[in-house]
Amino acid sequence: MKTTPDNASKTPDLSGLSTAEMMAVISNLKEQLAAKDDILQSQLKERDETIERRDNYIALLEELLRYKKIQQFAASSEKQPNQITLFDEAELEVGIDELRDELPEDVEEADAPPRSRKRRQRGFSDNLLRERIELTLSDEEKAGASKTFFTKVKEELEYIPAQLKVLEYWQEKAVFEQDGEERIVAAPRSAHPLGKCIATPSLLAYLITSKYADGLPLYRQEQMLKRLGHEVSRTSMAHWIIRLNDVFKPLINLMREAQNGSDYLQADETRIQVLKEDGKKAQSDKWMWVTRGGPPGKPSVLFEYDPSRGGKVPVRLLDDFQGILQADGYSGYGQVCRENKLTRIGCWDHARRKFVEASRAAPAKGKPSKADVALGHIRKLYAVEKAARDLSDAERYRVRQEKSLPMLKTFKVWLEKHAPKVMKGMLTRKAMDYTLNQWDTLTGYCERGDLQISNVLAENAIRPFAVGRKAWLFADTSQGANASATCYSLIETAKANNLEPSAYIHHVLKHIAEADSLGKLEALLPWNAELPASKKVAQYD
Repeated sequence: MKTTPDNASKTPDLSGLSTAEMMAVISNLKEQLAAKDDILQSQLKERDETIERRDNYIALLEELLRYKKIQQFAASSEKQPNQITLFDEAELEVGIDELRDELPEDVEEADAPPRSRKRRQRGFSDNLLRERIELTLSDEEKAGASKTFFTKVKEELEYIPAQLKVLEYWQEKAVFEQDGEERIVAAPRSAHPLGKCIATPSLLAYLITSKYADGLPLYRQEQMLKRLGHEVSRTSMAHWIIRLNDVFKPLINLMREAQNGSDYLQADETRIQVLKEDGKKAQSDKWMWVTRGGPPGKPSVLFEYDPSRGGKVPVRLLDDFQGILQADGYSGYGQVCRENKLTRIGCWDHARRKFVEASRAAPAKGKPSKADVALGHIRKLYAVEKAARDLSDAERYRVRQEKSLPMLKTFKVWLEKHAPKVMKGMLTRKAMDYTLNQWDTLTGYCERGDLQISNVLAENAIRPFAVGRKAWLFADTSQGANASATCYSLIETAKANNLEPSAYIHHVLKHIAEADSLGKLEALLPWNAELPASKKVAQYD
């Protein structure tokens, strides 16, 4: 037999209630139900928000995992599989040609380079040393011939192995006797940039170029020289390079003065590890700064080491610069722009790179992602620049006004429409926000024809430093880092002026010890230097 539990709730007897009392009970029950419903809805909403936060967090982690895998294992190229489907470069070429046809009559045709592509150079450079080797007939073979002549049948490239040679300096001295006393006159000795040093300028130039242009650490050069017959310790080589920093400094100061006298500079910075820096841990980041620019015909690339990445560094480097500064979105350049009233323009390479990272980290789907679409817009801008690369500054400015500005306007509208639809924290959203926040600076390159769409020239100049850093890893002291900055400045500035770096540094080392006036020092600047033999090939006297 079933029994009702003692604690079972009993149904209240409402039969004796009046109508008004019954309505009050019903109203009270409705209020209780509504309160419970509110609590339930609140709990459901909180649960949904928790699930949404969890899903978003999972999505962020999955994207981060894909991105880290790509960073570690995938190729570093920024090319994307869908890039050719998002614009037609041929149409841009035709459009730019139409703009050229509309040029006013006062623009000379000489200002517009020919449309034909450069032919690939065949054979060897005329700058190389040449040796004629004659293949002759024997007297019996050419007996009875009416005449003989030579024809060139082939050219071969020969490598002359490096070798060490000892230069013995014998100084002639003459003795004069006068009034019972002897007077000695000695032949003058050539000045050495380091005074007493066993290395000739050619060896010093080789060491500098091998380390800073070719990325060969000093310990490898030590082994190479030992194989050639004489061991030179890496400690000695390091001391020579550090001492040369003071020798080269007046020349670097002249380059800095000329560079800051221009109206357009590019700037960038990268990390360097210096083990012994006052107030800094060995593992902490220090910085190598680079600026590129200069007056027409006088380009320079200057490196500067500083343990800080603060805004005070560009203020010091660009003390008297007035003009346009191109850099990425790093806020450290804001101080010098405010104090010097500089016009700042941005770098589309940095904006594009963020979308590339987002595209590569997106889930593998057939449909292009928003990052892919954004890259399509950016590629259109670069296609315009590629088509206008050989035009004059005036023509390029006109092309940008006619072609690039409408593309930029369309791209900005698309970004503003789609950015709110992407979850915050995702790589695509970060790329969109960065681009919109930097929009005024990113569009600044359209204001003149000589400006670059990106900071590529400064990045290209800093790339050899990044490659070399992988080989020699760190600098031991700040003196070494400063010497490295000076050597990189000389090498990259020589390259910017179409000079072979080793030949230029050798030329400077041969003459800088005797440069006792401003005029002699200015003659050693790369745009003034007169190199023997060839400007593009390292051929020493």
